[in-house]
Amino acid sequence: MRILEWQTLSATERAQALERPAQRDAAATGHAAQRIIEAVRRDGDAAVLAFTAQFDHAELESLEVTPQEFAAAERALDGAQVAAIERAIESVRRFHAAQGAPALRVETAPGVLCERISVPIRAVGLYVPAGTAPLPSTAIMLAVPAAIAGCPLRVMCTPPDRAGAADAAVLVAARRAGTLRVFKAGGAQAIAAMAYGTASIPKVDKIFGPGNAFVTAAKMLVAQDGLGAAVDLPAGPSEVMVIADDTARADFVASDLLAQAEHSPDAQSLLVTTSRALADAVASQIPLQAASLSRSAILSQSLLHVRLLVVDTLETAFGVANDYAPEHLLLEIREPRRWLPRVGAAGAVFLGHWSPESMGDYCSGPNHTLPTYGYAKAHSGLGLEDFQKRITVQELSREGLQNLGPTAQVLAGLEGLDAHAAAVTIRLGAIGGAAAIHGAAR
Repeated sequence: MRILEWQTLSATERAQALERPAQRDAAATGHAAQRIIEAVRRDGDAAVLAFTAQFDHAELESLEVTPQEFAAAERALDGAQVAAIERAIESVRRFHAAQGAPALRVETAPGVLCERISVPIRAVGLYVPAGTAPLPSTAIMLAVPAAIAGCPLRVMCTPPDRAGAADAAVLVAARRAGTLRVFKAGGAQAIAAMAYGTASIPKVDKIFGPGNAFVTAAKMLVAQDGLGAAVDLPAGPSEVMVIADDTARADFVASDLLAQAEHSPDAQSLLVTTSRALADAVASQIPLQAASLSRSAILSQSLLHVRLLVVDTLETAFGVANDYAPEHLLLEIREPRRWLPRVGAAGAVFLGHWSPESMGDYCSGPNHTLPTYGYAKAHSGLGLEDFQKRITVQELSREGLQNLGPTAQVLAGLEGLDAHAAAVTIRLGAIGGAAAIHGAAR
């Protein structure tokens, strides 16, 4: 493990210490994703089936999961597994249901009523990866808010295994969380199918969910096309930063760093601590715990990206965290809630020694779909509002237009947009004419 004394590092060395693992060649990945998208747009289901055979090594006759496959998935899980899925759905549903905002209604001037209402996105596509590991937790995190939002069409894509079956736990989670249409498709081809539609897979308006470099590239490409689909948020390899002081337990911290490191070879885990003794103890704990873990091939690569940074104060630690903007930020320190206002950039925060990031991944309630690779400086994790649109409504009475209309006339004049002004002027004239007629009649 690399233990670095932050105060002794130059500005360049500090930047290097916080540098994320290099992502796959973006240009080559983008070109490959573009070719896949073009093939799916041209050949539809046939292209998706061909890419599924090429990349997932699964020969499929059709893409949609059948009722029989859903039933087989239910039988494949035992009672404890189903109960865990249901318990997680319950927690996630409770947290997201509380996020619904009431309609806004404000009279901005006499006779000028302005409102904002929320409506569900008509059709959403939910992508659940199943590359190095199937992710029923992602099925829950995407399907639950989509159902609460009331999106009329909710479809899910997830890669099949070599036998041509979708993961049983993903199917059970999807159905119980409110998604009834699931398709066995993964990678950039699944994103393209949902963005543009095929004979089997409906076109959607917005795509959600994490994925590998090709999935991410495909999402960015379809989002740039007016005929494609919007996407949820930028995402890259998973990451965690732990801020710890001398009250932290080394075995706890090491387990938190390893929990993220096991995601993928390019995942990153960082410790920022005021205690050199803790850094030394964590450096010893990581290989001890890693030796008993199953994903050793991934850990052998991702542990190369671990950094243990020793800082002089917690103030410095939070400065480092805000510069890095981690996907997950764990505060294993005294009085963590007192320090929460110092957090300015993070996807999700976990307070105290008894709040492992794993709980957020699975069942505590908040969404685990979070911005990575520094995007937490400007982006938030998924919430109910991401599955909705906000629409504003304006209603002016005659008196309201008389009151505020002259302001619009002046501003239209400043911009040289006389048709804008005329739309107000004609109405004000009609109001004046009507008033004159009414006065004469009296």
